[in-house]
Amino acid sequence: MAVGGRRIRPPGRCRGPTFGRPLIGQALGGAHDELSIPRGLRAVRTALGLKAHSGWAALVVLGTSGGELEIVDRRRIELVEEADALWAKQPYHAAEGMNPDKAREVVKRGVEAARRLAVREMQAAADRAREAKHEIAACAVLVVEPMPDWSVDEILAVHFRMHKAEGVLFRDALARAVAACGLKLVAIPEKQLTEHAERALAIPAAALVKRVATLGRSAGPPWGKDQKDAALAAMIALQGGPK
Repeated sequence: MAVGGRRIRPPGRCRGPTFGRPLIGQALGGAHDELSIPRGLRAVRTALGLKAHSGWAALVVLGTSGGELEIVDRRRIELVEEADALWAKQPYHAAEGMNPDKAREVVKRGVEAARRLAVREMQAAADRAREAKHEIAACAVLVVEPMPDWSVDEILAVHFRMHKAEGVLFRDALARAVAACGLKLVAIPEKQLTEHAERALAIPAAALVKRVATLGRSAGPPWGKDQKDAALAAMIALQGGPK
């Protein structure tokens, strides 16, 4: 599915995060993930692809000019502060066993921090593209199945719900950040990524695998499943979203 949004507002800034209900369905390590935009790269039409994990996400930015794809940016973005990593990656688990008021406060802090950092990282990505004169067509976020409208107390009462909520948390934070930065959000169900890519790009799965592998060779390592999935999501976003 594609959720409509506005194009980026040059030279404006992202709006701060809001803390209402989730927008979407609620789930690269190392120091050498970063591949910054090369100086002197010609301005191209780009799309961002994001695949989230607990506390971080893989970002791949693809550009197209004359029908040829190229990697414009690739990096790991952090969605928790280093000092808070022990609990903020799994705030529901951190709140388990606390009295209800304290538990709700811990979860609230974790959710607000994730949303705030997601806005910071999306703004940085948009700024890098803007400085290079690139157009941002859209930003794809890989999402999971929607979560029922449980309260924090209801989530903490059943263990598997905590895993579900934490899987939703960082994906939803990224989706909110995309909207806050005035970018078009393309939400793609993670489990149906290949299926959506085949339809959107009109390319068989085997050919898609080869194309993504070729992109990876141009960037060098790391180019694992997270980067490949983020790149495929960006390819869909460049085509206007899932069909």
